Amino acid sequence: MTTVTSPLAGRAIGLTAVPDPVFSGAMVGPGTAIDPVLETCVAVAPVDGIVVSLHPHAFVVVDEDGHGVLTHLGIDTVQLNGDGFDVLINKGDTVKRGDAIVRWDPAVAVAAGKSPICPVVALEATADSLAAVREDGDVRPGDALFSWT
Repeated sequence: MTTVTSPLAGRAIGLTAVPDPVFSGAMVGPGTAIDPVLETCVAVAPVDGIVVSLHPHAFVVVDEDGHGVLTHLGIDTVQLNGDGFDVLINKGDTVKRGDAIVRWDPAVAVAAGKSPICPVVALEATADSLAAVREDGDVRPGDALFSWT
């Protein structure tokens, strides 16, 4: 079983509250979402593993069981062309849960008219493979968001 933890501080809101039908409809995969604190922060690895995809606005870490976890920093933030983001590692790096990946200022996204909400998604998973999915309450980096069997 893989425990996926929060990559940043904020409030868990669940995927259905994400203002994007691809995420809210779990088309990318099941999971949850974080409404982040609107201050500069560092998004951290939600699992131990290898960074297989890395963009300023999103990253995927795959653990030793082959579970890929997508962290997407805001909605439509790819349109910011990296503004407000500072990538701190490289694609292919091995990370431990809690290791810094991207420094981000969600207020930059809000100022540009983008949602700061951050989906955290279990790629290629089914909804019934997740348990104890956190959909409300305050979270800090490292707090459990869901378990993946």
